[in-house]
Amino acid sequence: MREVVLDTETTGFDPETGDRIVEIGAVELQGHIATGKTYHQYINPERSMPDEAFQVHGLGDDFLRDKPKFAEVGKSFLEFIGDAKLVIHNAAFDIKFLNAELKWMGLPQIPWDQAIDTLEIARKRFPGSPASLDALCRRFNIDNSERTLHGALLDSEILAEVYLELIGGRQPDFGLSTGAADASGPGGTEWTPRPRPKPLKPRLSEQEAAAHADFVAKLGDDALWLKS
Repeated sequence: MREVVLDTETTGFDPETGDRIVEIGAVELQGHIATGKTYHQYINPERSMPDEAFQVHGLGDDFLRDKPKFAEVGKSFLEFIGDAKLVIHNAAFDIKFLNAELKWMGLPQIPWDQAIDTLEIARKRFPGSPASLDALCRRFNIDNSERTLHGALLDSEILAEVYLELIGGRQPDFGLSTGAADASGPGGTEWTPRPRPKPLKPRLSEQEAAAHADFVAKLGDDALWLKS
C-alpha cells in the first residue's frame, strides 16, 4: 500500500482571499515504511509575503522570487502523489489550498476521501490532549529539535514518524503473527526454511576437537555430552 505524507506552507489561511502555496514537501511510504523517495518544491506565490506568515516559515519575497510558479509544477506534483492516500496533519487546510491551485490550472481536484487526517486520528486517540505536531512529537519521544521554523519537507518527515506511532507503532507490518496468511510464501504455500545446498565447513579445528573429546572423557560416564 502506497501512502504519501504531505505538508504545505502558505502565505496565509485562505486561498479565496488571495493566499497561495509557497512550499510543498512529501515523503513516500510503502507498506507503512519510508522508501526514501520524496517530493520537495518551493513556489513563487506571485504576491508579497505577509510578515505573519514569514515569521512561521521564514520564506520571504527575495528567496521565492526566482522559484517556479505553481502552474509550472502542478502536473509533476499530481504525478508524484498519484492515487496514493495522502497523510496530512489538519488535512482540510492543505487540501483546500492544493485544490484551489489545481482548480486555477484546470487540473483534477484531489478527492477529500483520499486524505488521512492525523490531527483527527490524534484527537480520537487522545481526547482533550494537545494534538499539534510538536505535542505529538513530545508524546512519542520523536526528535523535532531541527524544527525551529515550519518547513514542508522536514514537517512531512516528522509527520511520517508520528503517523506510524498513531496507527500502532513504527513499522507495524513487522509485528509477529501466528496466522496462516502470515506464514505463506509465494503462491500462498506455507513457507518453511530450506537446507543449505552445501553445508558450511566446520569452524572447529582437529586439535580443538581432540582436546574437547579428551575433556569429555575425563568427566566419566555421567557426562551430559554422552547422553542422547
